[in-house]
Amino acid sequence: MKNLIRDLRAERGWSQAHLAELLDVSRQTVIAIETGRYDPSLPLAFAISTLFQQPIETIFHPDQEPA
Repeated sequence: MKNLIRDLRAERGWSQAHLAELLDVSRQTVIAIETGRYDPSLPLAFAISTLFQQPIETIFHPDQEPA
């Protein structure tokens, strides 16, 4: 799943460590989500959405499968 977390975090001047602290997850989790290696749980996705004040569907986009 692709996402805009890196961009949203950068707009606010937050480090990965700061975002991890705000979300109560590890920095490694933030890195994995930003790079698309880990899809967050629904509760974590809602927490991210609330923190950035954006709808979930604005932040997260499914990978497009070739037709």
